[in-house]
Amino acid sequence: MKKTGFKLQWLLLGSFLGSIGNSFIWPLTTIYIHDQLHQSLTVSGVVLLFYSGANVVGSYIAGMLFDRKNPRHLMIGGLILAMVSMAILIFRNGWPIYPVMLTIIGFFNGWIITMVNSFGTRVRSHDGRFVFNMLYFANNLGMVLGTTIVGPLYQMAHNSVSPLFAITVVMYAFFLLVVVLFFNIVPIKPRHHHTVDVDFGPKHAKLPAANAQIIWTLFISFAIVWIMYGQWSSNMSVYMTDMGISMTLYSMLWTINGILIVLFQAVISWLTKKITNDYYFVYFGIFTCGLSFILLLFAKSYAMFVLAMIVLTLGEATAFPTIPAIINLLSPVDDKGKYQGMLNAFASTGKAIGPLFGGLIIERFSYRPLFVICAVSIMIVEVVVFAVAMTRQHDAEQF
Repeated sequence: MKKTGFKLQWLLLGSFLGSIGNSFIWPLTTIYIHDQLHQSLTVSGVVLLFYSGANVVGSYIAGMLFDRKNPRHLMIGGLILAMVSMAILIFRNGWPIYPVMLTIIGFFNGWIITMVNSFGTRVRSHDGRFVFNMLYFANNLGMVLGTTIVGPLYQMAHNSVSPLFAITVVMYAFFLLVVVLFFNIVPIKPRHHHTVDVDFGPKHAKLPAANAQIIWTLFISFAIVWIMYGQWSSNMSVYMTDMGISMTLYSMLWTINGILIVLFQAVISWLTKKITNDYYFVYFGIFTCGLSFILLLFAKSYAMFVLAMIVLTLGEATAFPTIPAIINLLSPVDDKGKYQGMLNAFASTGKAIGPLFGGLIIERFSYRPLFVICAVSIMIVEVVVFAVAMTRQHDAEQF
């Protein structure tokens, strides 16, 4: 089958560049607000709540517009406005301008991530599972490079975030250049497998009941898993530094995370040829994410944190790219952008709630009860996803 409008390699390059840029922002947000802006963990959680809340809105709007407007123009506009917002933080990054601009950046990052995933549904040279695995690979390869140097660079800059935002702007500028030169797609003529409903604009295929049940279960489950996963990228930085572990070693955990995802992809690509049921990867991935929090209960040394991160990464690498691939298979052709946008919106909701949720639990109790709550919650999600998928996947229709 011929490619539709653009090559996967350019989409992967764009995702890679954007990931490098983002890796200079999110790993240090909580500790920068807490240590440099002198705000509590709860306030840090509220800031991240607004960031991810804006991410939700950006994701949803981008997904809806992708199926109706020119995706290339939407991507270019989102990148330019994101760059302007980041450029402001190069020069003004105190309180309260930092959280205000971070919220605006959150909107456009949600917009851009949804656009990238939605463009992935338009690639016809490979099946959806390969496309989303490769997007996840490219994203994490960028994160490996970014997180390897962000901690040391932050310390070399005497805890200033200005150089970090400057590098992010440069990465987004290269991303913009790739989009302008290579993101040319041919509009896909909608194909309808069912009776249609009248909507504002184009007609859309009606989603079968089994598809809807699986999709909504995955939406909600993904949000819950991200609430718990978000503890790693927010409150864990303070937890580890309070134990005497340096910020450089904390950021190195994310370097390990990215390297392992890159390595795991080779094994996962081989396994996908042997295991044709995508849901098995989701079951395994969710379970191992929960297991990582059980290991945190016993973490007293840096080596134990590394082990917990390895287990978390194994779960992330198997479940996280498989879920959007399943959503892609179950969503009608002319609504694929919409459902990718909704998935990213639910993920962003989890990211929004996570730091605040964790901060409140930590300040009311401590870190150990938080780890227990995370482990139990993820295991409940595992049971629900397994039950719904096992009973409904054979009735679902693929598009």
